[in-house]
Amino acid sequence: MWRKRAVVLLSICLCLIALLIGRLVQIQLIASSDFSKHHVNLLEASVKQRSQEMIIDNGRGGFLDRNGESLIHQRIPVLILFPFLKNMDWDAERVAQIIDVPTSTLLRKIEQAKEPFAFGNPKIMSLTNSQMEQINKLEIPGVFAVEKKYALTEYPAEQLIGITGQNQTVLEKRYPDKELPTDSLVGLTGLEKSFDEFLLPDGKSKLVYHVDGIGGPLFGINVKYVEPANPFYPVNVKTTLDKEIQLMAESLVDQHKIENGGLVLLDLETNSILASVSRPYINKDAPYSEAGINNMMLKQQIPGSVFKTIIAAAAIEYDLDDPTRKFDCDKTITGAPDQKYQHGMLSFTESFAQSCNNTFGTLAKELKEIDENIIEDYAKRLSVVGQVGWEGDIYHFENFRQMEEDNGRIFLDESAKKDNNFVTMTGIGQHEVRLTPLAIANMMATIARGGKSEMVRAATEIDYKDGTSLLPFENKPLGDESISPYTAMKLQKLLREVVVSEKGTGRGLQGLPYEVAGKSGTAETGRFEGEQQLLNKWFAGYFPFDNPKYALVTVNLGVYDAEGSVTPLFADLVKGLYELDHKGNMGEVPTS
Repeated sequence: MWRKRAVVLLSICLCLIALLIGRLVQIQLIASSDFSKHHVNLLEASVKQRSQEMIIDNGRGGFLDRNGESLIHQRIPVLILFPFLKNMDWDAERVAQIIDVPTSTLLRKIEQAKEPFAFGNPKIMSLTNSQMEQINKLEIPGVFAVEKKYALTEYPAEQLIGITGQNQTVLEKRYPDKELPTDSLVGLTGLEKSFDEFLLPDGKSKLVYHVDGIGGPLFGINVKYVEPANPFYPVNVKTTLDKEIQLMAESLVDQHKIENGGLVLLDLETNSILASVSRPYINKDAPYSEAGINNMMLKQQIPGSVFKTIIAAAAIEYDLDDPTRKFDCDKTITGAPDQKYQHGMLSFTESFAQSCNNTFGTLAKELKEIDENIIEDYAKRLSVVGQVGWEGDIYHFENFRQMEEDNGRIFLDESAKKDNNFVTMTGIGQHEVRLTPLAIANMMATIARGGKSEMVRAATEIDYKDGTSLLPFENKPLGDESISPYTAMKLQKLLREVVVSEKGTGRGLQGLPYEVAGKSGTAETGRFEGEQQLLNKWFAGYFPFDNPKYALVTVNLGVYDAEGSVTPLFADLVKGLYELDHKGNMGEVPTS
């Protein structure tokens, strides 16, 4: 009996030993870089256990404004201290003297530390070049003065640039063939997502100090500064944004209490985004919620009377703009007496300036009788249908798009084109018309340039770390057809009449330092709060009128009829841009 028990016990011991050997083989040889369901890299974990490190740069690329100024990161010269200093005899008094703080404060911070940290009390202290040089000359183990890259918690054009996060599921799905650390940041929205593959880290820059079992330094091994093997990385995306203009635009949007909406400003010469402001803000407590994370300048909105610009373009090219013809603007688009507006009999030009609905509902029906596709055709010619952002083939990317934007649309289905009621509503920018503010800004840019339509850029190039260009994004035409120069010229005069006419809907923009041309819009949303319907309020235009430089769209979404006008916001940005353009060589700025 005892022999059987001995055999069983021995067998069990042998099985356990075999299991242990198998586990050791798995850990040491087979799965050392991808252990367990959590995909732990045991080699990296072992190194971490025997070292203390401070990340100087996480290696992810960044974004610059058009002048090369960083938008989302800041480099700060800081004092890095390692926690093993608490067990050492070192010249703390001299270091404290250099940075002008009490020695006790320095020692207390080290005593509290469990990992390397940048010194601050409580805000991180920024060092001068002289302080950095003096500290590093001391050559104290665990005391270093370096420039550390910090991600800004708040940065300009948040929704356009986008956000990043640590998301292993997204990382594995997007890059199944890449071996990336599980803590790598991945672009989740905006330009961060569009340019993500270019921005991925090629490695981190860090200070690494090897330690013994109780956390003390192994003095036989010097501190190591580890950085990516490729000196050209990380890259930077050079955006078209102007940081100074962007910050001014954001300040003005907030001053005018725009809670849902914003503005987009284009540089006409390069057809690029100079500023983009979207509200509501990104919710820092719930950054992935749709409220705030969406860029409202790239989302479909109901445009209202701004769409009359497309109807006007088609009417001009089909000779429906007879200057002697009068339209009854005491009536609504249904032919009933208008209880709100009594404009009388107006010409085509006067109708556009005063935004007469009956005129443009009538013209829309007349265009439909000629060809039911005309309205959509001219919407395409003026670049408001489809997408307007830069796209093209680059490297191994086909149809690379700088921005994720909604498609504009005119009709939801083919049958609506044949229905007079639907066509009439479409003529005044209602029914199923949905356009993005970016597309409307590009329409104004197209008109200002005499009919030349181009893709809108949010970035001009991707630069290597040393500033040399990796990949440029050249200007590209948008679409095969546009409006004629003659039509563009007539539209320019109509848009200017909106402002200069004493009864024009944009007369509040008279007297600005830059002469403005544009079109207002008030769109019914079909959404109510109590008995009041919420409206979308717009002003879209360009300036200076005689020598166009900017196209601008301002929009306030879902506001009451008696409030929320965006014309004052438009005016203030025009004044601000004039001041910036004439900085240093001007006296008083004219005011309206």
